[in-house]
Formats: sequence, structure tokens, C-alpha cells
Amino acid sequence: VLNRLEENGFSAYVVGGCVRDYLLGRPINDFDVATSALPEEMLEIFKDYKTVDNGIKHGTVAVVSENKLVEVTTFRSDGTYTDSRRPDSVSFERNIEEDLARRDFTINAMAYRKSEGIIDLYGGQEDLKNRLIRCVGNPTERFSEDALRILRALRFSAQLGFKLDPATLDAIIALAPTLEKISAERIRVELNKLLISKRPEYMEAVYEAGITKIVLPEFDELMKTPQNNPHHCYNVGEHTIAALQHVPADPILRWTMLLHDIAKPACRTTDEAGIDHFKGHAPAGEKMAKAILRRLKFDNETIRQVAALIRWHDCRMAPEKPVIRLILNKLGPELFEKLMIVQEADTMAKSLYQREKTRGTESER
Repeated sequence: VLNRLEENGFSAYVVGGCVRDYLLGRPINDFDVATSALPEEMLEIFKDYKTVDNGIKHGTVAVVSENKLVEVTTFRSDGTYTDSRRPDSVSFERNIEEDLARRDFTINAMAYRKSEGIIDLYGGQEDLKNRLIRCVGNPTERFSEDALRILRALRFSAQLGFKLDPATLDAIIALAPTLEKISAERIRVELNKLLISKRPEYMEAVYEAGITKIVLPEFDELMKTPQNNPHHCYNVGEHTIAALQHVPADPILRWTMLLHDIAKPACRTTDEAGIDHFKGHAPAGEKMAKAILRRLKFDNETIRQVAALIRWHDCRMAPEKPVIRLILNKLGPELFEKLMIVQEADTMAKSLYQREKTRGTESER
């Protein structure tokens, strides 16, 4: 694709995430190309290729080359932002410098072409070396342009294990409320990527930055709810974060663990001895989880599986064939297997008090 563009007199670079991942030695799944060619010029250049031009008004033509989809976008600069979501106008440019200036983070603002090597105007390579997420230019301006970048910063931090630049973090905390302007679909995508990363415990950083207050306020209630009970050594939110780390990076399992105790704040009671109980939190949690997942525009099958696992997560089965057959019949083999993983993770995130016993028998409610 690069060669074809350059043969026709245009400059072209691979840009963004693929450059970052190449420098990190990570697998490259998506290739993005930035070019001086205008969209109509691209369509002419690649007329003998299969192309998709759904993004042509933003200067993007997707080209299928060697069974890979390569998004080719005209160099561009963005106009003013008034809605924290998208630019009011886009201007096509003829040089890479203007294009890189509009990008979110330094590690995503690098470009490469064979004749020039790496183009790194904002210290992206140094930030990769220092394992740092830092905005291009003024972080307040970057997050004001597109509020989703606030959540993207935490998502990249979780995926890569990088820390946040202090000025970038300050701007995140200050501008977190602007995430209200972002669609549920875009929020869902970023939360999902964070949850299925190697570091789902970074949800705590999302909470501490004030982001969950906007995108998942129910989680804030978990972080405020104690569990004064010998079976627990964490509050509900801390228990949730610990449990997330005991399941594989499967979206169904990670969302189940994130929401499995979502109804505990509403169901909490304290007896005369000062012991907390959470009777009925599983069926109540099933209803709450359905509402949350619908709000985030999840597909029906994901909602069905997560809700079912939450409903049954606190049902400790005696290791007897009739009991197992009953639950297996209700859930089916695939979900039953996932339920075993969920229950193990739930137990491993509790105190050591009667842990072996509660693995196979009725737990406290």
C-alpha cells in the first residue's frame, strides 16, 4: 500500500498503534497509513484493489491488501471541538507534521516510512522507554477535544502496564465529568479492552480518577461498602478487584466478576453482633447487571450469560450428582464450566476463614 502511494507521487507513512506495537515487540493487528493523497486520489490509485470508503468524509479509505484491511487516511488537522466528541471541521493537509499534532498520546503519535525511518516529534520513543502515558501537547486540550481519550489513557495504562504522566493524570481527574457526552457504545469498548487486559485491577485507578462515577456509578457504591464478616478481608469493591484477577481474560468472565456483587450495597444488613449479611444479593445482582449491560449497549447473548452466572454465583453446590445435574441442566455445560471458574475466583478473593469449606458447601449470604 505504501509503495503504491509513493509510486504515484504521494508521501505515505504507517502511523499510530502499529508503530508503537512494533517498537514494543508486540503483535500488530491493525495497520494504519497516513498519506498526502486525497480520498478521491486514493480511490483512483487503488481502483484495482477491493476498497471500503465508509469513512471517506473523514478522509479514510480502507484497502484490502494481501487479505489485510489497511486504513489509509489523508493527513488532516482538526478544527475546534464544541461537544468533547468530534471536531466541528476537518482540514486535509499535505504533510505528516500537522497530522501527528492532532493525535492523543505521544506513544501513538509516531510515523514510519522506509526512506525516513521513525518520525517522532513528541518524544514517543522516550516515553515507551520510560513506560509513560503522556498527552501530545497540552493534556487539557487533548481531553477537551475528545473526552473518550480520558478512558483510553487508563486503558492503555492497563494494557501496557505504563504509568500516567502527572500532568496527564491531573487533566483526567479534572475533566472526567465530560465523559457524560460520550456514547455508551464507545464507553463499552474502552471498558471492555481494559477489563480483558492483563491488568483488570486497573479498574481501581479508573475509580480513583473519578471516571467510574460517570460511566459506572454502581462501582463507586461497591468501593464504599464494608463487609464486616469473617469470610471477608476486603470491602465489596476491593473484593471485586481481587476476584477479577482470578479469572481468564474472557469478556464474559471478567464482566461477571466485575458485577457479581453489584447488589451487595443495596442488600447489606448488619446483625446485633455487628456482622454484615447480604441476603438475596445474587438475584438482585442479576437484575442490576442486566440493566447496566443494556445501558452499555451489550449484545443479548453477553447479557444472558453474565446475568445467569451472577444469579448462580453464590449457590455452593454439594458435590453430589443430583445437585450437579440440577444446576447443569439449568445452565448448560458451557456456562456450568464458567460458573466453576467464577465460584473459585469469588472464594479466592475472600479471607482464609473456612475457605476450603466454602469452596464446596453453602456460603454465608
